Order: sequence, then C-alpha cells, then structure tokens
Amino acid sequence: QVQLVESGGGLVQSGGSLRLVCKVSGLSFSNYVVGWYRQAPGKERELVASHSSAGDTIRYADSVKGRFTIDRDNTKYTSYLQMNNLKPEDTAVYYCSAWLSSQYWGQGTQVTVSS
Repeated sequence: QVQLVESGGGLVQSGGSLRLVCKVSGLSFSNYVVGWYRQAPGKERELVASHSSAGDTIRYADSVKGRFTIDRDNTKYTSYLQMNNLKPEDTAVYYCSAWLSSQYWGQGTQVTVSS
C-alpha cells in the first residue's frame, strides 16, 4: 500500500511562511521523482516544484521561483516544500505526488493566504 501524507498547511497572512511535509511509504522512495502540485478553486492542478534524485534535478514553476524551495530526505522518505513570502494567489490545496512508472498522490493540505 503506497501512502503519501501531507501536513503543514494552514492559514497565513501575506508575506508569511509555511513548510509543507510529505511522508511517503510503500515504494522505493529514492527512485521516484517527488513533486508538489496545487489546485485553486476554478483552476487546473499545476505542478509547483519537483525533485528527482537522479542528477538532483529540481524544477519550479515560474510563479514560485525565488520564494519556494523543495527538498527531500531519502533516509526519512520525506519531501519538504518551504514556502516563503506567500501571496494570496498561492491559496490552494497542495498535493504531494511521487512518480516513476506510476503516479501516486497524497490527500492534499489546504493553504490559505490572506491579504
């Protein structure tokens, strides 16, 4: 049973910070790309950041570059998304995902940024 569990979401004022955590079990974690997606009301789900252990490749959406940082600890089977200087447009449900041949999803955690 593959399981991804996000935590760390909440309500924060514009300019504040949150750290999202994704704990993964049931797969060979270091072989998978891990990423964070978000989906705001009325909008499509978008990839915010991804991190592959192969070549330590990291990518960010343009909208979060310079503000968000993704990291992973393969010994703890955990992915982190540090979100700084949050803006109201960052408000969304954030989902952790892992993929190789198949893609797996967490249940999501709500991030709300007030102005």
